[in-house]
Amino acid sequence: MHFYSLLSSLILSVLLLYISDSESLKTLKNLAVKHGGSISIPCVYDEKYKSNRKYWCRGYYWSLCKIVANTNTSGRTSVTDHPTQNMFTVELKSLQDSDSGYYWCAVEISGGSDDGDYVYLTVSSDPAVLVINSSVSGQEGGRVSVQCLCSAGYKNKQKKWCRFKDWSCFTVWKTSTSQNSAVLVSDDEKGSVSVEMSGLQKSDAGWYWFSAGDVGVTVHLTVTERPSNSTAVTENKETTAAELNGNTGLIWVLLAVGLGLLLTLATIITWMLRKKCYGNQTETRARTITTESPVIYSAVISENKKLSQAVRDDGVIYSSVVAE
Repeated sequence: MHFYSLLSSLILSVLLLYISDSESLKTLKNLAVKHGGSISIPCVYDEKYKSNRKYWCRGYYWSLCKIVANTNTSGRTSVTDHPTQNMFTVELKSLQDSDSGYYWCAVEISGGSDDGDYVYLTVSSDPAVLVINSSVSGQEGGRVSVQCLCSAGYKNKQKKWCRFKDWSCFTVWKTSTSQNSAVLVSDDEKGSVSVEMSGLQKSDAGWYWFSAGDVGVTVHLTVTERPSNSTAVTENKETTAAELNGNTGLIWVLLAVGLGLLLTLATIITWMLRKKCYGNQTETRARTITTESPVIYSAVISENKKLSQAVRDDGVIYSSVVAE
């Protein structure tokens, strides 16, 4: 019996050398992602690690894992530190089935053993859980909705919507209040789950995860500031002024066009009236000339008349009378 006790203690000691389960650094234990897709993995650390170097390594055993990326590196795998949130994120892109396996969120400790926490990543064409959009945004006081899908083997598992900030979770068909916002998780029991957050506050921004059973997927929420009333009024005034200016310009253009048309019409009418008047005058003159009677020209000298000469030419008689 004593031999088995010593053997058990020895095995436990060896395992502790290879496996880390840190409370100062933690992340999710089981994540799923679609083949060819990307995922961001938050790693939450203790305040004492704020200035330490962070890294991401791969391997089943903690002490033998191979470093894949360090803080502020870029490429298919990148590590970004967020000291104000006591968190760093690991972004993995263009994942293939061969990328499945154990990974570690790790912190470098100067003069001591590094600290880390593991996560198992599964990459497949039909992941256990999937979100339509892994990054959503909403306005302060508004609402957002996240659509989550579960494979056939997980549609009857317990569903949760959880927040990394305090590791609080909300379950299906239960409306809960978080920092003045309401969270409702609805399951259609056919593999589709809807998470709706309403009455958003700035404090609701951050990282979340959706899980079915023990498999999860991460989601990031951004909450934008709601415009102030003064800003809205100013924008409305500016918009109204712009509209008025635009309408005034249009009115002037229409007036100018209308005035031009009136002047053109007046010119045409005047020209037509003058033409008609000139035509009438010409016709009257022609008619007068053609209807005149023969004219007799005479010269009278005294009462005693004597026709001294008479000439007739084409119906006109010229005469002179001489007194005796």
